[in-house]
Amino acid sequence: MADLAADHRVYAPDLRGAGDSEAPRRGYDTATMTTDVLALLDALDLPTVALVGHESGGWLGFHLALTAPERFLSLVAVNTPHPWIPHRRMLPHVWRFWYTALFEYPGLGAWLIRTRPGLLRWLLRRGRPGLADPDIDVFVNPFRDALRARAGQQLQWQMVLHDIPRRMLGRYRGCRLAVPTLLLAGRHDFALSPRSLTTAHNIDVRIIDGGHYLPEEHPGAVSGAVRETCTRLPTPR
Repeated sequence: MADLAADHRVYAPDLRGAGDSEAPRRGYDTATMTTDVLALLDALDLPTVALVGHESGGWLGFHLALTAPERFLSLVAVNTPHPWIPHRRMLPHVWRFWYTALFEYPGLGAWLIRTRPGLLRWLLRRGRPGLADPDIDVFVNPFRDALRARAGQQLQWQMVLHDIPRRMLGRYRGCRLAVPTLLLAGRHDFALSPRSLTTAHNIDVRIIDGGHYLPEEHPGAVSGAVRETCTRLPTPR
């Protein structure tokens, strides 16, 4: 997606616990991370942006669009389910997320993330066969740090405590998505089955012949989708 920088101003923030950001002990729930991103937009003096997010970043994108729709011109969510998938479509495919149970529990999850890099490598290779070792290292090596490993575990655990119960109890039914959204999914995604996806509100769903890491597998298709959503806007930014 680096080619977007040729004609767009692109910001790729590190969320708390990731990249060069600090890894505090708390604050990995979706509500707090939503506040983090909105505070970042304020600090950068960005009144409105076109938003893009992959996997958990895409899930966060839906919450940002629901919380502050006036701040987002569009949303491209990649390899992530939206909050309005009916249970009858979602439940038959929940088993695909079995691997998250290895990482989410306090203590055990952080230990596995930090001391069993082979497991992370296997998941990356499963999602994108043929990924070179140096590229895998970019994703895996930061988790050798204990604070980063705990951040990864907490991100999963907070999802279990808050987001999954909210979804199962139907708490999103009364939420209306006002931001124009394009959801990109991989036809061969090992985690998110395209058969579980439905359109809802302002969401268009598009299936690409790829897997779980579309930004790395098909960066041109993802950046093209971002450009497409931006050209539909009434006032180009």
